[in-house]
Amino acid sequence: MNQEQIIRKRDGLLAQLPVARDILRGSLLDRTIRHSKGCKHCESGGGHPVSVLAVGYPGGQMRQISLRKAQAAHVKECLANYYALKAALEEICELNQQLLRAKPAVAGKTVAGKKRRGK
Repeated sequence: MNQEQIIRKRDGLLAQLPVARDILRGSLLDRTIRHSKGCKHCESGGGHPVSVLAVGYPGGQMRQISLRKAQAAHVKECLANYYALKAALEEICELNQQLLRAKPAVAGKTVAGKKRRGK
């Protein structure tokens, strides 16, 4: 690929990036909560299904955020946006590295076989 093709591909990726306000990092987990006493549903062997956003931090710290049913679908979309953004950024970085190695476009055009001289 030449510089122009690399730049065109990179600009196309930039145009497709998701909106940054709709991204979340982490994992969506489905869990079942069981109460210890007084819940007939739990005592009969069932439980209460809940969705949790789990986010890891340096040092092994983990934050878990319980979600309402209505939030789970939106969180799933935001997580997909995060991974799409991360993949696009990796590809953009690769293209920028290719630009560093690519031969630059010819600076001066030729006139009748002779190179123009700059001042």
